[in-house]
Amino acid sequence: MAWFLPRLLASFLALTLGGALGVLAGALLRSPAIGAVVGAGSAVGMVVLRDALHAGRLMRWLRDGQNGDAPRDAGLWGELGYRIERALRQREQALAVEHQRLAEFLSAIEASPNGVLLLDADDHIAWCSAVAADHLDLDAQRDLRQPVTNLVRMPAFVAYLQDGAWREPITLAAPGGRGTLQVVVRGYGDRQKLVITQDVTERLRAESMRRDFVANVSHEIRTPLTVLAGFVETMASLPLSGAERGRVITLMQQQTDRMQVLVADLLQLAQLEGSPRPPADRWTPLGPLLQRAADDARRLSAGRHLVAVDAPEGIDLAGLDTELLSAVANLATNAVRYTPAEGQIHIGWRQRPDGQGEIEVRDTGIGIAREHLPRLTERFYRVDGSRSRDTGGTGLGLSIVKHVVQRHGGSLEIDSEPGKGSRFRLLLPAGRVRQAAAVPQTGETAGTA
Repeated sequence: MAWFLPRLLASFLALTLGGALGVLAGALLRSPAIGAVVGAGSAVGMVVLRDALHAGRLMRWLRDGQNGDAPRDAGLWGELGYRIERALRQREQALAVEHQRLAEFLSAIEASPNGVLLLDADDHIAWCSAVAADHLDLDAQRDLRQPVTNLVRMPAFVAYLQDGAWREPITLAAPGGRGTLQVVVRGYGDRQKLVITQDVTERLRAESMRRDFVANVSHEIRTPLTVLAGFVETMASLPLSGAERGRVITLMQQQTDRMQVLVADLLQLAQLEGSPRPPADRWTPLGPLLQRAADDARRLSAGRHLVAVDAPEGIDLAGLDTELLSAVANLATNAVRYTPAEGQIHIGWRQRPDGQGEIEVRDTGIGIAREHLPRLTERFYRVDGSRSRDTGGTGLGLSIVKHVVQRHGGSLEIDSEPGKGSRFRLLLPAGRVRQAAAVPQTGETAGTA
């Protein structure tokens, strides 16, 4: 209110001065009263004109977007312009802060692995995250303000959205068959809706694999137990000759060995999944490791195959030798099981140009159809279940191989063609391969058992 008293005094002085000048002018015209009125009115008019000019400048500044500072006039209009400008600047700062908070909030939602969709009261898209757009095959910008039911035409989704209860999530096939989605809708505000989408493809796949795993373990153990129970009953209820008793005991021993191998493989898988990653500074010579894997293959082959090994000298691998040997030996013994008699099996090594190491097990066996390759490393997955059991496999070997090589930072590559054989390659990163001290070569090792 600092402007009020000066403005009041200025107006009083202007009125007094105008009246006095009017009286003097009226005296000359012999009409002092009229002169006083005209003088006072002129003074008031001058004050009003001055206020109109100040108000005009302030209005122009407001109309032109408040660019620059408000007019810095003295008195009332200067005070009014300053306070308007300060209020506008404070509002702009508050809006900027709110916009920043909103942007950070939306960025946080964008970082979520779940999709988020905001719908208005008429089910029009108010906002859509990139993940939700990918899940529902939408365009996050182009589809704004569009009815979501015109864009997502899955009948189950439309019915769920319009139901209004939303007590439980709904599971849907993603557009284009790209997986499985779980959708949750929640109401908020004035009939607005929050739609959350989650890709549950891997979770459902893991649950299915867990169920299959339990079922397979139960089946694998129940089968030899059933056989053992039958033999025990036979021995208890029937008089057997010495030869018959010996044959039954041999069969019982085979079933016992089968269960022991299965349990050992299961324990190894559990250990691989629960153990820390192998150290990168514990080095193992490659040559002896490949030779031991070849020896395991020869013992299983019993002279029915040609098993050759290219065991280079002077190469070390970083990791656990027991795990690496298990992986290579599993591949080699698998090659023996699925290669007909007189077939060839080769275990070799090479270092790729990028420094990666490659252990290859190659055979001339029956081969594997292409459609089976992606699932070969699943637990208990068998291309031919009866043949696998006949050859003594548990269905866990390749799963063990995959876990071992992944724990060492590598990967497993498989190439196969029915009737032509298979190639299994263990790829190890360059950081786990080194050249050891040079050792004179003694020649290629190859042989048969």
